[in-house]
Amino acid sequence: MSTDAAALSVLLARLSGVAEEMGAVLQRSSFSPNIKERADASAAVFDAGGRLLAQAEHIPVHLGSMPASVAAVIDALGDRLHPGDQAVVNDPFAGGTHLNDLTVVAPCHLGGELVGWVANRAHHADVGGAAPGSLPPDATEIHQEGLRLPPIRLTDDVRSIVLANSRTPDERAGDLDAQVGANVVGVRRFAELLPAPLDDVVEYGVRRMRAAVAAVPDGQWLAHDDLDSLGSGAELRRAGRIRCTVRVAGESIEIDFTGTDPQSPGNTNAVEAVTASAVAFSLRSVLDPSLPANAGTMAPVRIVAPPGTLVSATSPAAVGAGNVEVSQRIVDVVCRALAAAVPERVPAASQGTMNNVLLGGSAPSPWVYYETVAGGQGGRPPDPRVRGALPAAGMSGVHTAMTNTRNTPIEALERSYPLRVRRTTLRRDSGGAGLAPGGEGIERDLEVLVDATLSLITERRTAAPWGLAGGGDGAPGENWLLPGGDEQRAERLADKCTVELAAGDVLRMLTPGGGGWGRPEQTIDRSARRAQ
Repeated sequence: MSTDAAALSVLLARLSGVAEEMGAVLQRSSFSPNIKERADASAAVFDAGGRLLAQAEHIPVHLGSMPASVAAVIDALGDRLHPGDQAVVNDPFAGGTHLNDLTVVAPCHLGGELVGWVANRAHHADVGGAAPGSLPPDATEIHQEGLRLPPIRLTDDVRSIVLANSRTPDERAGDLDAQVGANVVGVRRFAELLPAPLDDVVEYGVRRMRAAVAAVPDGQWLAHDDLDSLGSGAELRRAGRIRCTVRVAGESIEIDFTGTDPQSPGNTNAVEAVTASAVAFSLRSVLDPSLPANAGTMAPVRIVAPPGTLVSATSPAAVGAGNVEVSQRIVDVVCRALAAAVPERVPAASQGTMNNVLLGGSAPSPWVYYETVAGGQGGRPPDPRVRGALPAAGMSGVHTAMTNTRNTPIEALERSYPLRVRRTTLRRDSGGAGLAPGGEGIERDLEVLVDATLSLITERRTAAPWGLAGGGDGAPGENWLLPGGDEQRAERLADKCTVELAAGDVLRMLTPGGGGWGRPEQTIDRSARRAQ
């Protein structure tokens, strides 16, 4: 490396700052509550070859897979994108996640030469498909999930196609324009940093990950975990198993999903880019959260994801739930395997689901609402990097693992949609018992004020979030329909389903609590620790 430590640190911060500013522009200028309020969007910066240089701390499932979308754009369009041009892609089989996530990519030129790329990804609340929200739980192939865009130059004609396929075209127009504007800012800010030793940025990531892996003992560890179901049909109400083997040898690590169940005829299928995202998140979280988020960090990592399985689905599989739910289970199973290798670094399982709620209707005008609901975080062991650290209880009512969104503020939700939040509270005693108890989930009652179509894509309704080191499991989640808001007529809803609601009906969701860490009968002498 030719760059000294101080200069490299400054460069890393400046590159991350470009992505952070892009994200701020996107969020502030977007139209939909899904992006403006929930911040369901991400941004990153790449070198001329498409290697990830830096990303903002946005949505893990977006960021880990975005390099594959940028690579797909480079392969398809290459040098045909000129200064001022932008490209768009959402095809899950070309680096995307699911069809809602539109990735907009722009080249950065300096002195007539291509020097890098910027990209951002945003979840559009509706891009067509069989049900409002474009995540139909009963989908059996990707064509039922909405508009699919291969890497293509973003022109007025392409923009018109996106709008024509959405139930909410005005929202799509505003959000898409915000993505374009974010990239314009990103290109300008990135160019201001150049020339810069970008190779040193990537090499730094390589060295940091090798050092982190070298601190793990050599060996092989296996784990498995189950999805509650493979979809919403009666024939799909069976578990799907994800298997993982972690192998460490010196400074290299392999994450092998051989033995995972075949891809589902439902929509619980993750494409390989989503799996890579989940692995990257798991390794950074467990090995060293301060690892830089760039292409070099994943260079010492080998991922084996057999095609045609739940973790590497092939076309034309439906993949909507793969992005939002299978990704969560991949994190759980990778962390469970790592817990056998480095037990002092791995917390108990968090809620393990995004609790996806989708509602839409045509009155008083076409509308689509999408939100993920928070839950409990797993109890945590003492941080081995901090002298005198104590076990920590899991946080309550937070988004965990592959999602990092906010909630939609009730005021914004009720202003934007014909919905009323009747109750939101922590779900008491839902966290697993332990020396470090699991965090609590959320109880929420949501009333529809007009007739609407409801879709749910949730997990951990059967298989509970597991405890570690003797800690108890968290409480599984529950979905209920209260017709007319009547408690006496409450009906249990499946983990994945689409149902028609009448005005006045109430969706009650109880989200899972986190698992506990450590035996509950243990105690922490906090006063003695403080005295030390």
